[in-house]
Amino acid sequence: MSQSSHDNIYMSQALQLARKGLYSTQPNPRVGCVIVLNNEIVGEGYHQQAGGPHAEIHALNQAGIKAKGATAYVSLEPCSHHGKTPPCADALIKSGISRVVCAMLDPNPLVAGKGLEKLQLAGIKTLSGLMQAEAEEINPGFIKRMKTGLPFVRIKLAMSLDGRTAMASGESKWITGPHARADVQKLRARSSVVLTGSGTVIADDPSMNVRITANELQVDVEIHQPVRAIVDSQLKVSTSSKIFKVAGDTLVLSTKQAEHVVTLAEKNNKLDLECALKYLAEEKQANEVHVEAGNELCGALLEQQLVDEIVLYMAPHIMGDSAKGLFHLSGLNNMSERVNLEIKDIRSIGKDWRITAIPQYLKNN
Repeated sequence: MSQSSHDNIYMSQALQLARKGLYSTQPNPRVGCVIVLNNEIVGEGYHQQAGGPHAEIHALNQAGIKAKGATAYVSLEPCSHHGKTPPCADALIKSGISRVVCAMLDPNPLVAGKGLEKLQLAGIKTLSGLMQAEAEEINPGFIKRMKTGLPFVRIKLAMSLDGRTAMASGESKWITGPHARADVQKLRARSSVVLTGSGTVIADDPSMNVRITANELQVDVEIHQPVRAIVDSQLKVSTSSKIFKVAGDTLVLSTKQAEHVVTLAEKNNKLDLECALKYLAEEKQANEVHVEAGNELCGALLEQQLVDEIVLYMAPHIMGDSAKGLFHLSGLNNMSERVNLEIKDIRSIGKDWRITAIPQYLKNN
């Protein structure tokens, strides 16, 4: 087997380890590391939670003296700066590692190639870019926040076969079955923030918290509760709503000033949504924002090209043409004005279908 084949195998293992941090590393990236000596794995680890040891440290601790002369496979460039923990590049140098292969450079401006540079100056051979696309898929939010100052925005929607999200009366429980609803809990659990609108809170009185356990997710670290945020321009939501009573933090984002309210800029007599997302990225270090809201907020986010991904659960029933649609979008009169999507994935979830799509405007930017 060639060296490149070995590299692919061990990097695949590092990426698999990185995915184990999917629900627990916020605001840090998910990273995995495998240390190999003479084609034998002698150490492996992943970043489990912010403030704890990074993936490289777990792997080095497991490898011990066998790290000397070995190759380290890391899904993200080793850090070179002091944060809550010392630089991983320094630990790799001290261990006697002879070669480091990373899937991608760290998009954090504090690192951005400096980790590999430090390793190279110490005489360690480096290779970057191996399985980069796969690595990027694990950390879409961290990458986007580091590059743009905005979080990765994912809209979750549930609809009938004829594209309806609620009856004309507003009734919407439950469009999809239990398997799809359990799948949504995984999306919430991986997110930094769950974002909704005042209309949804008033109509449905949801909790919007994560109701899935580490055991159910088959991970060995505690699942964090994402911050819940309500877009409430006119302060219509009652503080007695369930969303304020469950564990974790709930924010009210508004254009109005009031106690315990985050007051942000106004745009067209409504909350400036881009400003709100920037606030979440800067002040809450939000990597991924999970949106569960009505057609007005979802439509406004899509219209302003602030959506990175749409996850749509489709149930096998018909709700009729008087029921509510997915997005409220103004001014779409001609076919040329359609919002085109690229389907990334379609799969069955229980009796329903889950469609994952990305807006085509992302391809054009």
